[in-house]
This record gives sequence, C-alpha cells and structure tokens, in this order.
Amino acid sequence: MSEITSFPLPRNDLSVLLLGAGGREHALAYKLSQSKRVSKIYVCPGNGGTALMGGKVSNLSIPWGIPPGFESIIAFSKENKIDLVVPGPEQPLVDGVEGAFKKIGIPVFGPSPMASLLEGSKTLSKEFMARHNIPTASFRSFTSTQYEEAISYIKSNPFSSGRCVIKASGLAAGKGVLLPETNEEALVGLKSVMVDHEFGDAGDEVVIEEYLAGPEISVLAFCDGYTIVPMPAAQDHKRIGDGDIGPNTGGMGAYAPAPVATKEIMDRVLKESLEPTIKGMREDGYPFVGMLFTGFVLTADGPKVLEYNVRFGDPETEALMLLLDDETDLAEVMLASVEGRLDSVKLGYKDGFAVSVILASEGYPGKYPKGVPITIHPDMPAGVHVFHAGTTIKDDTGVTDGGRVIAVCASGSSLREAVDLAYAGVEKITWKGKTFRRDIAYRALSAEVTADAPASAQSAGLTYAAAGVSITAGNDLVDAIKPVVKATRRPGADSNIGGFGGAFDLAAAGYTDPILVSGTDGVGTKLRVALDYGKHTSVGIDLVAMSVNDLIVQGAEPLYFLDYYACSKLDVPVAADVITGIAEGCLQAGCALIGGETAEMPGMYLKDDYDLAGFAVGAVERSQLLPSNDIQAGDYLVALSSSGPHSNGYSLIRKIISLSNISLHDQAPWTTDIDSEQITMTVGESLLTPTKIYIKSLLPGIKTGLYKGMSHITGGGFTENIPRIFSNESGLGVKMDLNSYELPRIWKWLMKAGNVESKEMVRTFNCGVGMIIIVSKEKIEKALESLKVNGEDAWIIGEVIQGNGVEYEGLESFGLDQ
Repeated sequence: MSEITSFPLPRNDLSVLLLGAGGREHALAYKLSQSKRVSKIYVCPGNGGTALMGGKVSNLSIPWGIPPGFESIIAFSKENKIDLVVPGPEQPLVDGVEGAFKKIGIPVFGPSPMASLLEGSKTLSKEFMARHNIPTASFRSFTSTQYEEAISYIKSNPFSSGRCVIKASGLAAGKGVLLPETNEEALVGLKSVMVDHEFGDAGDEVVIEEYLAGPEISVLAFCDGYTIVPMPAAQDHKRIGDGDIGPNTGGMGAYAPAPVATKEIMDRVLKESLEPTIKGMREDGYPFVGMLFTGFVLTADGPKVLEYNVRFGDPETEALMLLLDDETDLAEVMLASVEGRLDSVKLGYKDGFAVSVILASEGYPGKYPKGVPITIHPDMPAGVHVFHAGTTIKDDTGVTDGGRVIAVCASGSSLREAVDLAYAGVEKITWKGKTFRRDIAYRALSAEVTADAPASAQSAGLTYAAAGVSITAGNDLVDAIKPVVKATRRPGADSNIGGFGGAFDLAAAGYTDPILVSGTDGVGTKLRVALDYGKHTSVGIDLVAMSVNDLIVQGAEPLYFLDYYACSKLDVPVAADVITGIAEGCLQAGCALIGGETAEMPGMYLKDDYDLAGFAVGAVERSQLLPSNDIQAGDYLVALSSSGPHSNGYSLIRKIISLSNISLHDQAPWTTDIDSEQITMTVGESLLTPTKIYIKSLLPGIKTGLYKGMSHITGGGFTENIPRIFSNESGLGVKMDLNSYELPRIWKWLMKAGNVESKEMVRTFNCGVGMIIIVSKEKIEKALESLKVNGEDAWIIGEVIQGNGVEYEGLESFGLDQ
C-alpha cells in the first residue's frame, strides 16, 4: 500500500568540514558535536585539542589555501559526502572558498568572495558604511602612492577629537590597527605600515579615521541575506597587558554578555547598523550569508561601527559557545542561514555570563618560541572548558605551536563567578613562558558594587570612595569656587554656599508688586565641543545665559541662579572652570549664584564627560510683565545680534564639521579675510564663544515701558520661537525681512558646507539674531536709542501682521553672496 506524500525527515547523518586551527575552531567543534543531526566533523587542519576530542571529531591534514587553492579539500569533500563547510578564519572566505564549494553544490556557512570584502578591505567597508548611512567614524583612505598626502592629512589635525586611528586596509590577522595618541606617533605608525610594510601587503592601502571614545563591544550575528540575528554582545581585550597597555593582539580574552550593551543599546545596534548593513549588501548585489562580526564603539552620540568581520570572532566565540542553551542546535542554525530560513530556527541562551582567558606564548605578539611542552593538570575545576589554539601533539605530548596557545573558558550565574572559575582553570595549566592577562572583564567588574563583593573587600569595609565617589574632591571644589561665587552677591542674597539651600530676600531687592518668573535649561551638545576641545570656562556662561534670557523676555530681572553639575568622577579643576564660568554669567546677568548640586555618579557617564543644568528665578513688577496685551499689526520687530550659535543647533553643527573633515583645532574657515584677531581663531574657540546675555541692555527699556514683547531665539530659530509671543486667540504673526541684514560668515559657511536649505536654517539656528523685540511705531526711535546706548547692535527686521506664524521676505536668497 502506498504512503501519503510528505516532506522527508531532516537527515541526522550530516558531515561537516570545519576549516581552521585555532581556539575558535575547537569551540565550534565542541558545540557542533552536540548536534543530533551531525555524525562527523572534520577539522582541517585542527590543533592538539581537536585531535584529542574523539567521537564525532577528528583532524584532517590536507593543505588548502593559495597555493594550492581548494582543490584538495574539494576532492575530499566529494569523496566523503560533506554536507556543510564552516570556515573559521577570514582568509579562506576572502580567497573564495564559498564560490569554490558552491560550484560543486556544497553549502558554505560564510559569505561570497565579494561580500567577504567587508572585512578584506577596510576602505571598501568604510565607503559602504558612508553610502548606506551607517554610523561610523569620519575617515579618508590612501594608497601606497599617496604616502605624502597621508602625512599632510595627519598634520592637518582633521578630526575634532584630536586623535586618529591608522588601519591597514587589507587582512592583517586582527592586528593591523594602530592607536597613536599624538600626531608624532601617528606619523611613525603610518611609516611602519606604508613604508616599512609592518603588515605586509595589507598596508598597501590605509584608512585614517577619527578616534572614537567610549566602550567597545563585539556583536556576532547570524545572517541569511535577509534576516540578521545577533548573539549577546561581548567585550574583548586587545592589548597584551593588564589595564589595556602594550601592543595590540588578536585578543587576550572576552566576556559576554557585556553589561554595557543594554537592551536600548542593542536595539540601536540592530536598527541603525546591522539591519541597514544586510539591506545595503542586498541592494549592492552581494547578499551577506554567514556570520557578521561587527565591532562597535559606544560613543556619546550612540553606537558607531568600528569595523566588520565576516567570520566568528576569536576569543569571543569561545565564550559565546558556552552561552548557547542545550536546545540550540548550531548545525541547524548554520544550515538555516545558508538555506535562507534563519527566521525558522531557535537560537536561545543560558542565563548568566561566560568568560574566555587566553594563554599566550612568551614574546607574543612579537616573536615567540614553539614546541614548548604544556602540562594540563587532571584536576581541572568542574565547569572549566579548555579550548586549544596554537597547540600540536609531538611525541604524545602537547606543545605550543602558536602565539595564542589556549583559551580557558567558564560560565557562571554572575560575571564574578565565571571570571573566578576561569582563572582557577588558568592555574591548572603550565608551560615555560605562559603569558596571560589577569584582568579580563575588569571594565564590568570595576563598575559592580554588589552584595557578593569579594570577602577581602567586605572585611576591609566598603566606603563611598570605594564606590567611586570622593567626598574630599567635593569639599575641595566648594573651597575652590567660594571666592567667585561670593563675587555675585546682590541685594537680597549673600551668595554663601555649602549649606542645604540658598535663600533670597525679595523685599531687599526693592520690588513693590512683584511676580516671580522661573526658567531652567542646559547647554545641549555644545558640551561635547567643550569636552573635545578641552575648554570649560565658557559653557558656564552659556548655562546662565540660556535661563536668564528666557526670563528677560517676560520682563523679569534675574535674581538668583542655581546649577547642577553631574559627572562620573569629579575633576576639581574642570568643575571649578565650569562654575567660574557660571559665576561670570551671573555677574553679566546681575543675579546671585546662591547654590547648586554637584553629583558624582560612577558608571552613569563615559570617562571625563559631565552634564549641566541651570535654574534661574527672576521678578517683574506686575505692570511691566511681558508680553503686553496691546500688541497689534504694524508694530515693529527689532533684532539684536547674537554672538554666534549661542547654545543651540550643535548636533547639526558638529555633524557638518565632522563631514567636512575639520578639526576643532583647525583655523575656523569662516574667520578668514577679516580682522587679525579672528584670523587666529580656531574652530573650537569660535564654536565655544559664549551665549550673549541681554539682561543689562534690555532692563532700562523694560522699566521705561519701551517694549511690548520679546522672543529669545534658541533651538527652533525664528520659525518656532517668535510665534510664542502671541496667544492662539490673537490672530497675529510676523513678517521678517531677511534682506535687512547680512547673514554672518559662520552661518554662510555652515549653509554651504552642510548643504542646509535656508528654510531649515531659519527653523534651526538663530542665524545671527539672538533676540527679537516688538516695539510700537511711536516708541521705535527711543527703543533703538536705548539699545544703542546700552551696547546693542539693533535694527528693524520686520513687523507684526495679521495671520499666524512667520512670513519671510528674501528667504530664497538668504545667505547667498550677492
């Protein structure tokens, strides 16, 4: 009797050919051997560890690569009916192993030769990222014939961070990256790559890119050309020495999941980088199938791609294989990837953490001996996994056969447990010259202050200082700023700080029928410019200006100010500079600095970053409160010039600066051909020009009733800020004549360099106008005279009209040179 037609059952006798000889391949063989579908795993050539696995796993000693190409392993695969090829290192992928096996119908878990160029050419990958708007560092590429141009580029200080990274464009076994700290070091490194050929042909082309500050994470993701599924993020340790010192290596250890890679971070990684990468590769005609291993830096602006790799990472893979749960069949996941059905398989993980610690030969990453006998003690702690890398068997003895020799791995319910177990395993392995780092996972562990801290720490007694907070530094800061704070005294405030709160005597300020007005604000991403440029005195003035200018538009005189300064670790000189600037801003505004809060919060901010917030309170006599209720069509608009961008629009400004390959230390291109003082002004100095404080120039006109209303031009430009003067029921708007003044040079440069449309300019920036005042026709002469006497550059820029919003004259030609 015939059977009902059905799909055939999945095969459970698969043969896998695993190419490579490192710890990564040993770890992959370990996990693949757990698959019920796999009956045989050939590791070619394998190492001393895979040779001892037994069972499904055996080494295969057949040469492959260029030369002799892949003919020998293709012949073996045909004869032994190989069902899946898994390349471990990148070289066979770049050399075309996927295409070679595709011709004979054997699938390869890995990308095509062209798709593999994502790793094979740093230049190609950076151009790809730029083309598909994937966040990455600013860069330029140079060929071997452009060495002199590369030298000039470095000398020009092209990056706002002041530092560059030099990368050999070709494959360099994970070591072709130099991280110079000065231009002098960068020039030496450039010569070593391009002239001395430290990385061989890989350095025939180099990428010089901006140094990105922030924690690094490695994200390994399975891909089938359409779907991409990331594994938990890992953090590795590239430098040879504890504390991340010494030369770069292929990796000295890793741990996963990295606590710094929060769900929010991973969501951004997936949406902003990984998914656009897979989509971009498909659009470019080279769908990516296999393992995409992407390095990220978690910058203040979000995750940015450092580089792509087109294979499993090492030593990340050794840790990640321990996290895959028992229900996850690695062979099935790989087959699903090459068959375009990745979304149909399960990929699950155990709770907890996993760690890998690399044991290396003496002298690595430089010259090192081989053939040194290794002793692995039999009483290895339960739960420790030893994955071999550079080992071989000689006369029935395991000996060293490479730079990185063994990866000792462990998992645990906590990161501390996994780390301690791995290092317990390290102690059970010995050979002459064994080299390893003793601080794997130190980034995450140093941020932990938990109940399960080591007994030694508990016995000594935990302190606030041990948690990263220095009360002494806080006291030092108070002492440092007391003199400048005291200088801001005014009637109603004594400006003594250090108590629980600041007091103000409103009666002593001389008001008869006052209304209190308050405002709060920050400085935005102008802080990033201050941090990158290393100048902190002016942002304090900005902080005051942004709040007090919001008070004056309601007619209020600022009375007192409080600040909030938050950081990860308090740097007293930097904080003192900031608060000195705040005190200067208060002096300019005529208000007292009566208190504030300094919050030292370890782990909340990156490295030396800090954040600011300000709070101002002012008063106005009830009869002088603005805007008045008699504004009408025909009233004039008077503009007051700004001192620059003030404290708004810096996210766009910084983007334009970055795309223009200009450093904060370069001469500002908008200051050429003008007076000699500004010719020497750098980009950083120009962008950090303090926000103008309008209080003392406007108060006389307010007190004599010259003004009907005002608008502080901040983020949102003219378009968003001026309509805030009017109530919804007024039916009033304004007409602005943009031909009434010449747009300052900085705005013209930003328009041109960033290709910013004039409509976008007037709804984003202040465009050279920091304040708009509404004045009646009858009082316009007196108003302009009062402003002139009090030091303002003022002019009539438009009028109030019937209708809502802002109507522009001259918008099409705005900013264009006549």
